[in-house]
Amino acid sequence: MDQTQRVAAMATATASRAHQFHPARSPILDLFNLYLGRHTAHKNDDSIHEPPNKTQKRVLALRDIPPPNEQFLVDFEQLQNQFPDQDQLRSVTETIIISLVMQCSSHGPRAEFLLFAIRSLCSIGCINWDTLLPSLLASVSSAEFPVGHGSQSMPTVSASGLSQSGMLPPTTSIANSNNFQSSNPASPIPSIHPVGSPAQSAIEPLSCSALSPVKSSDVSSTGPQSKQVASIRNNDLSSLRQLCCKIILTGLEFNLKPAVYAEVFHHMLNWLVNWDQRQQGLDESDLPKSCGPDKALTAWLHSCLDVIWLLVDEGKCRVPFYELLRSSLQFIDNIPDDEALFTLILEIHRRRDMMAMNMQMLDQHLHCPTFGTQRILNQATLSISGEAVAQPRQPAITYLSVLGEPLHGEDIANSIQKGSLDWERALRCLRHAFRTTPSPDWWRRVLVLCPCFRPSQAPTPGAVFSTEMIIEATIDRIVELLRLTNSEINCWQDWLVFSDLFYFLMKNGCIDFVDFVEKLVSRLTEGDHPVLKTNHVTWLLAQIIRMELVTSTLNPDAKKIDTTRKILSVHRDERNSDPNGPQSTLLEFISSCQCLRIWSLNTTTREYVNNEQLQKGKQIDEWWKQVSKGDRMLDYMNMDDRSIGMFWVLSYTMAQPTCETVMNWLASAGIGELPPQTMGQTERLVATREVTPLPMSLLSGLSLNLCVKLSMLMEEALFVGQVIPSIAIVETYTRLLLVSPHSLFRSHFNHLVQKNSSLLSKSGVTLLLLEILNYRLLPLYRYHGKNKVLMFDVTKIMSALRGKRGDHRIFRLAENLCLNLIFSLRDFFFVRREGKGPSEFTETLNRAAVVTLAILIKTRGVADADHLHYLQSMLEQTLATSHHTWSEKTLRFFPPALREALSGRMDNRSQEIKSWQQTESTVLIQCTQLLSPSADPSYVMTYINHSFPQHRRYLCAGALTLMHGQAENINTGNLGRVLKEFSPEEVTANIYTMVDVLLHHMQVELQQGHSLQDLLSKACATIAFFVWTHELLPLDILLLALIDRDDDPHALRVVISLLDRQELQQRVKLFCITHGPHEHWLYTGVYKRVEVQKALGNHLSGKDRFPVFFDDIAARLLPVIPFIIYRLIENDAMDPADRILCMYSTLLAYHPFRFTFVRDILAYFYGHLPPKLIVRILNVLDISKIPFSESFPQQLTSPNPAVCPPLDYFATLLLGLVNNVIPPLHNNSKSGSMVDATKHNKPPAMSQSGTANSSEGQKAFHQIQDPGTYTQLVLETAVLEILSLPVSASQIVQSLVQIIVNIQPTLIQSNGGLQSGSTGQGSVLPTSPSGGSSDSLGASRSTPSNPGINTSNFASRSGYTCQQLSCLLIQACGLLLAQLPSDFHFQLYLETTRVIKENWWLTDWKRSLGEIDSAVGYALLDPTWAAQDNTSTAIGNIVALLHSFFSNLPQEWLEGAHVIIKQLQPIKSVAMLRIAFRIIGPLLPKLANAHSLFIKTLSLLLSILVDVFGKNSQPPAAVEASEVADLIDFLHHAVHYEGQGGPVQASSKPRPDVLALIGRASENLRPDIQHLLSHLKPDVNSSVYAASHPKLVQNPT
Repeated sequence: MDQTQRVAAMATATASRAHQFHPARSPILDLFNLYLGRHTAHKNDDSIHEPPNKTQKRVLALRDIPPPNEQFLVDFEQLQNQFPDQDQLRSVTETIIISLVMQCSSHGPRAEFLLFAIRSLCSIGCINWDTLLPSLLASVSSAEFPVGHGSQSMPTVSASGLSQSGMLPPTTSIANSNNFQSSNPASPIPSIHPVGSPAQSAIEPLSCSALSPVKSSDVSSTGPQSKQVASIRNNDLSSLRQLCCKIILTGLEFNLKPAVYAEVFHHMLNWLVNWDQRQQGLDESDLPKSCGPDKALTAWLHSCLDVIWLLVDEGKCRVPFYELLRSSLQFIDNIPDDEALFTLILEIHRRRDMMAMNMQMLDQHLHCPTFGTQRILNQATLSISGEAVAQPRQPAITYLSVLGEPLHGEDIANSIQKGSLDWERALRCLRHAFRTTPSPDWWRRVLVLCPCFRPSQAPTPGAVFSTEMIIEATIDRIVELLRLTNSEINCWQDWLVFSDLFYFLMKNGCIDFVDFVEKLVSRLTEGDHPVLKTNHVTWLLAQIIRMELVTSTLNPDAKKIDTTRKILSVHRDERNSDPNGPQSTLLEFISSCQCLRIWSLNTTTREYVNNEQLQKGKQIDEWWKQVSKGDRMLDYMNMDDRSIGMFWVLSYTMAQPTCETVMNWLASAGIGELPPQTMGQTERLVATREVTPLPMSLLSGLSLNLCVKLSMLMEEALFVGQVIPSIAIVETYTRLLLVSPHSLFRSHFNHLVQKNSSLLSKSGVTLLLLEILNYRLLPLYRYHGKNKVLMFDVTKIMSALRGKRGDHRIFRLAENLCLNLIFSLRDFFFVRREGKGPSEFTETLNRAAVVTLAILIKTRGVADADHLHYLQSMLEQTLATSHHTWSEKTLRFFPPALREALSGRMDNRSQEIKSWQQTESTVLIQCTQLLSPSADPSYVMTYINHSFPQHRRYLCAGALTLMHGQAENINTGNLGRVLKEFSPEEVTANIYTMVDVLLHHMQVELQQGHSLQDLLSKACATIAFFVWTHELLPLDILLLALIDRDDDPHALRVVISLLDRQELQQRVKLFCITHGPHEHWLYTGVYKRVEVQKALGNHLSGKDRFPVFFDDIAARLLPVIPFIIYRLIENDAMDPADRILCMYSTLLAYHPFRFTFVRDILAYFYGHLPPKLIVRILNVLDISKIPFSESFPQQLTSPNPAVCPPLDYFATLLLGLVNNVIPPLHNNSKSGSMVDATKHNKPPAMSQSGTANSSEGQKAFHQIQDPGTYTQLVLETAVLEILSLPVSASQIVQSLVQIIVNIQPTLIQSNGGLQSGSTGQGSVLPTSPSGGSSDSLGASRSTPSNPGINTSNFASRSGYTCQQLSCLLIQACGLLLAQLPSDFHFQLYLETTRVIKENWWLTDWKRSLGEIDSAVGYALLDPTWAAQDNTSTAIGNIVALLHSFFSNLPQEWLEGAHVIIKQLQPIKSVAMLRIAFRIIGPLLPKLANAHSLFIKTLSLLLSILVDVFGKNSQPPAAVEASEVADLIDFLHHAVHYEGQGGPVQASSKPRPDVLALIGRASENLRPDIQHLLSHLKPDVNSSVYAASHPKLVQNPT
């Protein structure tokens, strides 16, 4: 109890004591007793005599006859006049009345008199209902559940309790908390609905106290007397509640305070919910056989219902009907056999269903993660390993409560019943995840530890899948792969990918191994045609057999021996189906490997090991002895398939010898001295000589246990060993991580620090790690969602080095890595991990971060709209130490929010030039001393140690001035030594100031009449002197500094000239030759190490003697060239951009994220790129490996670019998404159709044309590192096609919408009628509202089809029925449109509103309003009836398309949906109002955590409500307010949901500003509608929500 409640309780107790001693109490009590016939004068005398006989009783009865009731008021008024303080008198009177009600409720005449007296006193103002009713209800609760009854007591409900919540008081203040769903009252118990909170425990019987003549102690007695006493208590309880209801009904004739209505409502609700607790103290055998309520109970039940109906009566609207919708009344376990109560419950269910419909998106059951995007909303929670990770606010799959609220959490997942719709939806998502292998980060977010591995049993809030779901989906995938294997399809790559994921799940404790084995074996042996014909399952189990979680289950314990027997039962006598493949050898011997391993763990399993397996074990040993010849050395480059297969087998039996063999091969060339890496180096370095790195084909088949051990050994050699490792070891190590991205990934900085905290203090270790990350593992880190974390880790290194003299190589490599990391980001980011304080980035990185942020916001949107509120503060952090501004040409392409945030910044360029001019003379004097050809070398240290920092930053500018275009004019040796001794930060400042001075000199000399061409040549020669001739400055930073000055007309021309120079092109060509192919994992040659100075130049190499592995000056340009292309396009330099892309296309092939670069640049500049440049940009990709549509090249080079491609092109594009991106509806592992399995689950080889080429198998991660998964590749490729088409966004959107509007009749006509069955369908997903019905669609009368679609066998190419395919095509279209820039979104809104407005049902004026409303209702509710009336293909499909679009859209872009409302306005009919609410309404729960956007959306919905029901609006016919009661309920629920920030709880309450918004809008509504919204106002005198809101109660103004 908080302080406010304690104060209120003390005040109440004090007032009660004061009333007991008030002088008026005694005469008023006597007056009541007189009229009640309760004279007390003779009681004391009677008590000492014998009991009276019958004659005496008759005399006493005649003497105790009370006066007539009509006299009571006169007598009371006489007493009233004797006491001046009328308020005190009223309080005393109320206290006495309450006391008498408690005592006389079971006495009929006395109870009737009390009702008469209350009415009479009310007539003279001596009753205050606002104080009487709460006190009466509190006393009743105290009497029902007195203090001292332990856990069975029921606390009273007080007004102070209401102030702590919304309308509903805390659950514990009403009833036993077990009866209320405290975790989520909006979700029903599982027996009612498969989704919601876990099952609620039964209601405990309540104990009640003596109400009149029986003592409290009698209740606890046993035997027949106890049962009789309990029965008396129940009768008294019924009488008391009956009388209270009658008093309340009298009070409701007057206007009461909102808080009183709320308290009365919840007491009535509580009585109804706990109606059967009257049976406390009675045995079940004593209860009536019918178990129905008795007459007394029925009476108060009906009275209670009368009170509730009066409270929620929409004529008075004392309490919103919505309060019944979020109550637990309709979910009580034991509904009494009472028609009146049943009627109320049915009405609640009806209105809940109508309200929930407005919360849910159409085709909600089809919305499922496609893993085609990386868009996630983050909030902190715990992962499967118990560590803090980012958790999606709206997780991968969202279960819906009956109120339409999105729910997730382990308790929700565990309550879902197997076989239900939500179970199938969860399995659909998991099966798709197993097929598409999304990021391990996704698995960490949605899974939990098995109960057997969990330290605590507390539910995990972020989990959305239960362990049972994971096990079933895993087994489904195994069976699916077995069927593919049995059909002689080569799916070995699929098995490899799955085994990596399976190992990951087992290692993290997400699968209970014993339970998994039991269910797996049961599944594999069921049916007449078992699918297990090979040893793939044995191989899969052998991958995890050495895990501690598994080995613990294989001990000699008798209870676990059955698990071992079942594991061995899946062995099969493998016959080589593919004798040429190494995997066939592995599968042939894997049974022996596993048996021997299990035997070593548990010798009691000897009886299960047959001789053939022992013989094969001997063959393994013999092969090993023969090929190793004792020295454990193998030539991996000359092994045939049989040898590779046997080596794989060896990795499962003898891990240590296999590891040693691999390491021996990598060291087989021995060690040797490296040549001097830098000028003047005298110390010799010892390094491992180069050999061929192990090929991926060999690494892929090794056991994962061996790979783990091997990776650890290689890390010892790389980071701990004394000998410099060879490039082959480094390359093999990275290949190992790429081949098993789930199992072997580690965050290297944390991993190495945990190994040895001093490792990273060694420059050689840091350099090697940075090279590995920058040139090999960046896509892997992004795949795991760890690129932001890596960026912060690398920033720490730079922060420590930026002011340190001389460490240029590590610093510039870390900076280049950060540039690549910034470029890799695909969602909003902060420049500091904590989100506070100035950026630790360098000036270069700060500028790159702002540009990247612009690209992200414009091309991908912001997933969390609230992040935009932090945009200003983030920019302040980023640019805290920078005064740079971007040119107008650059800013015009920035998104509006970012452009506005940067609008007030002032450029420091003029100030920089002014500062240079002020210090120029001093700087030139110092530079003359330092840089003259005859300068004393000893002056170098004097200059470094004694010059001022403000002068040192102009050193390069001074050298530039002294050169006068002649390099021999300065001493380059001294200049180079000084720049090497500068800190990296000082060198960066020198570059930026030198660029400003250079461009300023060009402007001045141009004004003096010099030729521009001569000036450009001179400038380029000068920069070439610094960069190429003497290698004094880093080229990448210099180029970035130049393009950031694109407001100068000559800066970009200098950049173009530099990129055109032969020195740079030769350097790039040399890099491509010496570093092998860009797909480094395919390289089978021996790497040649390049000397440090040749690779990095004088400045970067410095004094560092550690050799390079992959680093090079040319490679440093990889993140720079994309920024140059952006800047050229911004400045309309299309031809130079085209030429540079062509010139450096071979270098860009090495870019780790070139696919992302192409996708983002096309989206960022959509509508501004000429077709020629678009083709050039696309050619940056390896076109042969991108799954473009077959007809895409023809569309791209169409001779008539103004003509939009045919509808068939777009339909085929959508079909490709259905087949490869949208999660399948089929459960192919249970269907007997292998045709389906091969048709739908395999990605196409090179085309999205609908049919799939299964021979390619599943793509390994290293083949699709960018974008990361095959679903992403297919989806993003479709985006590339749309963005590259030479037609407008309007034409494209019109074509897509046209396909969707008429998709059902088009499919039906093209397939010659509907298919009656679902080929291979194992899903229980219901008919989609947008899909119509197979029976009714055939009856459509006049729906046109799409003549532009050549849909011959269109449905059969997908394997779905026409109905299913139409639904999935709509989902695919919404998904595709959500990935496109906002230009497409605006066109979509315009086109969809046009279709809605032109729908013939809404424009046919011959139709009555009733017909139109019903047709629209059918289109949005009942698809079967809608199709009969020919409305679903227009309205239903459009709404389904928009909802699919919204579900895939980032929050920030949802604001654009407001265009739909504005285009539909003014809305004049209820039908159009419902369409608008149905479209936009489901966005409100999606915006629960984006308050400003929620307010804007709610305001728009209120505005269209005013359009139809405004005071000044004139609808075609009178429409009753009750016809939109569901919309009113929806508004109530939406504001409560947003106030809570999630599912509505008992304590949920609307925000004050939301109440104020609705209050202002309701002023413009008709009185009847305004009345229904009366509680959604900030007025504490009329709103139950405002009256219970602490902020509004404290500040009623």
